[in-house]
Amino acid sequence: MALPVAEWQARTARLWAALDPALRERLAAASLHDAVRLGCDLLRSEEEEEAALVRLCRRARTDKEPEAASCYREQGNREFKRGRYQAALRLYSKVASHQLPGSPEVSVCFANRSAALLHLGHFEVCLEDIARAESCGYPDRLLPKVLLRKAECLLCLERLQEAQDILSVLESKIALDGVMTTHLARLKKLSQLKVKLGDKERCPAEPAREARGGTQGEPEIWEENSRISGASSSLSLSFDEERGRHLVASQDIVPGQSLVKEEAFVSVLCPGESLPLQDGDTAWDTGATNADLYCHRCLRQLLASVPCQGCSYAKYCSQDCADMAWQQYHSTECSLGALLLTLGVFCHVAFRTVLLAGFAEVSRLVAWSHRGDKNLQNPEASCKALSDSRGVPGCGSNGRYQSSYQALFHLLPHTEQHSPEHKFLCTLSVVAICKQLQAAGLEAAVLSQESPQQWSKPKTCEKTSDELSSELKTVAEAMLRHVLQLQCNAQAITVMQELGPGDGAVVDKKPVRVATAFFPVLSLLNHSCCPNTSVSFSGTAATVRASQPISSGQEVLHCYGPHWCRMRVAERQQLLSQYFFECRCQACLQELEPGVKSVVSIRNAFCCPKCQAQMQGEEDTLCCSNEACATSVSRDHLSGRLQDLQQQIKKALDLLRVRKADQAIKMLLKCQMDAGTFLSPEHLLMGEMEDHLAQVYATLGKWQEAARHLKKSIEIVEMHHGPSSVETGHELFKLAQILFNGFAVSEALSTIQRAEGILSVHFGPQSAQIQELQEMKACLSELP
Repeated sequence: MALPVAEWQARTARLWAALDPALRERLAAASLHDAVRLGCDLLRSEEEEEAALVRLCRRARTDKEPEAASCYREQGNREFKRGRYQAALRLYSKVASHQLPGSPEVSVCFANRSAALLHLGHFEVCLEDIARAESCGYPDRLLPKVLLRKAECLLCLERLQEAQDILSVLESKIALDGVMTTHLARLKKLSQLKVKLGDKERCPAEPAREARGGTQGEPEIWEENSRISGASSSLSLSFDEERGRHLVASQDIVPGQSLVKEEAFVSVLCPGESLPLQDGDTAWDTGATNADLYCHRCLRQLLASVPCQGCSYAKYCSQDCADMAWQQYHSTECSLGALLLTLGVFCHVAFRTVLLAGFAEVSRLVAWSHRGDKNLQNPEASCKALSDSRGVPGCGSNGRYQSSYQALFHLLPHTEQHSPEHKFLCTLSVVAICKQLQAAGLEAAVLSQESPQQWSKPKTCEKTSDELSSELKTVAEAMLRHVLQLQCNAQAITVMQELGPGDGAVVDKKPVRVATAFFPVLSLLNHSCCPNTSVSFSGTAATVRASQPISSGQEVLHCYGPHWCRMRVAERQQLLSQYFFECRCQACLQELEPGVKSVVSIRNAFCCPKCQAQMQGEEDTLCCSNEACATSVSRDHLSGRLQDLQQQIKKALDLLRVRKADQAIKMLLKCQMDAGTFLSPEHLLMGEMEDHLAQVYATLGKWQEAARHLKKSIEIVEMHHGPSSVETGHELFKLAQILFNGFAVSEALSTIQRAEGILSVHFGPQSAQIQELQEMKACLSELP
């Protein structure tokens, strides 16, 4: 959720409407500096609004709550007994997040989680959890069970001597019950057998597999641009009044070539929809949100999370990540978690941005923004230009554009173009954060993040208990700037996330937004509805690759969301209005010409219920294009049928999730028949139904049937998105999995080759999907 919760938005809207018209006019025309000061005065006098915000924050529940831990533990134990170890693992991680540090239950929680990890085959991580349990004071009476588990992990990892040492201790010193004695005897025999076999037990194919892994694709030739950090030397930075800062190819570029590799200046995990609970709710949400699935610092996928010691919300992939986050920003954010969740991701990104930049740099740039000379370096010298005498905003004194706070600060906030109501909401929200900083005694922590030469200067924070210090007003002003910048410059970090339980032979994935970030260099790319680049992410790092040939002198373009082959021009222009420009890309200009009909409209058309010819017309009533038929139907009626059909498809997928595949097939086939009576054969939903049928047949092991349906889906996807699109690549990846599992060797190899060619352009030769395709190819090549 980018903006604050709906209730806070509604309260600020009512407060705005109740303001004196003269004050509203002042606020609408106010600079960022003046808006913050007016906002401080307003929020100080509106105690009811502050109290309402406190009540809203109680719903976010980010404190440690032992009652929640107890609930999650019981549910985790139930899932473990059912053999659903992945579900148990996530529930035990929720237990760890809610247990009070130092409590006896913490060690038991890590021990329980280690058992789930052992069953899932994550032996190294299992050992880490066992070590955590031991360091947290795991009870002596339960220690034999954990040591047996540790020995089993070590045996599986072929760390034989360590395993034997533990088994010897267990055998000689610790009293075991009958079940554990039997288990110990089995492990002793296994240990002895492994010692005898020695190297013979190794799979002969393993070295070959390692060798294959080391030779995947030629290493990419990468030469960094001397004037743009993280950009290829094949790009140059340009500036003009119409397009602002933008990147241009300085030489011919081929598809798949990396153009930008940039680490986010700041990123904040998007929490997920099910995090807030209603007031008075006692039920604890057991669903997995982004907060449970991804590291709150580096965004890597979590397996056994390391919880923050102070809150239940922040979870990390390792202790190193937890320590680094605490040092950089979380020591300040930890107690404000509920407030930051309530006020939305944009406010959170803005707050973390100023924490990472440090108060010295923030105050320097805010002071610069107040001056008329607009020179960041000093009043006399101007920023050197890259290609001519004019300075490019955001460059340093040496003319280099870096992924820095200075470049980020120069991203346009479009202060005059945001609606007055939106600016008012953002202003009150950032002021509320700064007031809470002051009330919680965290002001010094924020202001101490500055250069060493500033530390010796005494702080002069003369204020009443209700008034913000001048330093915190500076912080609020910078935060307000960043919140407004994010509407046009926020970058969604997406990952390919598995759909469904993830235990099938064919893994269905879709891109999911996991975080919002600032990328100063990536923000140089202007929009096109028909872009020539593709962006992928690995953790907090973005890579921009050419998706088609780019000639020298041509602008490098990125799609901000509405792509020409997924949406009609009117819908695209409506969505792009949030960026405060009218798109004049080639795709939009062509579609806006008189008499030109959108390809999306043609392919996703309704067809006549009587003769199946295409329906046409722009009004509320559609007419059959077949003059001999002349049937007319209400657009609303056909739209209603489409919505009903989508609901039926959703029910079919729900049946698949509960493993009722036969019923799912019957319902999907019925949906297909119904769709054929009023949808064009090229309609994207027809392709989606073929995809779903392929998925169901794959779960039943009917590989030929699955492949037949998926090929039909691919035909429709290619028609809509193009044969080299990322959507086609994902469909071919699924077809390769189906053909591989069905031992259709020749066809699988040709499909793998085509999928590799497409996906490597969009994600690079080292991506997880490419690696999986290469593993399938290697296995098939070894078959007789």
